[in-house]
Amino acid sequence: MAVTSRLHSLLQTDQYRLKMAPSHTVRCCKRALNWIPVLFINLVVGWSYYAYVVELCVYTITNNAERISYLVIFHIFFFMFIWSYWKTICTRPAQPSKVFTLPRAEKEMFEREEQAEMQQEILKKVARNLPVYTRTAGGAIRYCGLCQVIKPDRCHHCSTCEMCVLKMDHHCPWVNNCVGFSNYKFFVLFLAYASLYCGVICATVVQYFIKFWTKHLPNTHAKFHILFLFFVAALFFISILSLFSYHLWLVGRNRTTIEAFRAPVFVKGPDKNGFSLGFKRNVAEVFGDEAKHFIFPVFTSLGDGHSFVTRLVHIDPEQANSVLQQNGKSLSNEELSPNGLAHDTQHKVNGNKEENGGIQIVSVAMESEP
Repeated sequence: MAVTSRLHSLLQTDQYRLKMAPSHTVRCCKRALNWIPVLFINLVVGWSYYAYVVELCVYTITNNAERISYLVIFHIFFFMFIWSYWKTICTRPAQPSKVFTLPRAEKEMFEREEQAEMQQEILKKVARNLPVYTRTAGGAIRYCGLCQVIKPDRCHHCSTCEMCVLKMDHHCPWVNNCVGFSNYKFFVLFLAYASLYCGVICATVVQYFIKFWTKHLPNTHAKFHILFLFFVAALFFISILSLFSYHLWLVGRNRTTIEAFRAPVFVKGPDKNGFSLGFKRNVAEVFGDEAKHFIFPVFTSLGDGHSFVTRLVHIDPEQANSVLQQNGKSLSNEELSPNGLAHDTQHKVNGNKEENGGIQIVSVAMESEP
């Protein structure tokens, strides 16, 4: 009897593997295809490097002083562009801490419960001990059934990355990664340096573009590269600069791309400026509070990605830790590290605390909007 049961179990396992094999193959193919835009960008950048350094600076420019100055300026922006680009690609999106998962008892109750109203009551009971203040459009606790976590504020599930991402902005196919709390600064710097990289190429190539176009320079193998280089750089410059300007606008108002299209919903209703703390504080949220670190793709963003200062509500990482410890949980140092993610910097707020339905509310002194 035991042997028969064992064989039946093995048979079921084999059937499950056969059933899941095509799905696994499709997912692997999909993940491979997702790298095509990244490969395309790197091929274009590699060709632009060859066209500028070899065809322009080596074969076309005859003045040594001009050649050296062009090469120095070009390589500075090229290095910063590549650095920020690959930091955006390689930085893993930050995920919610384990403390946002349902405790074992509540999870079993939630899975057994069939009525949505009762499931919400279970979620509300757990969320009361978490720094969570945003809701769904219908006013319900935001819960991800796939990741089985209560979503922290500004957290969303990415279907491409198949995970919940803290302070998710969007999924970018050009970096094959989710842009969120852990790499948003890198992404903005990538746009900035990509714009400067293309701008430097356009500004320094334009005179030789005109000379080749008007046939003041002989037809050489460099002509095609320089003409095409100017057109490609100008095209990318216009498109990237417009995207960079849009994200600067988002940074100035402390919004994500998702929040720009759909205002976050708080207990008292939607508020598109709910996370805006004034221009200077908004910029510091992304770039940190030390200007010397602004231009480098190193992590200096404020906070831990789980809780945020808002116009009405604030709970910093230490407060969140004390609240979670009351429920027998705590955020570990590893979970509060920049990769997991937190910063020692705390926000300064003024006001009086009050209790509102079990939720701690803090009034924040606001700077005037620009």
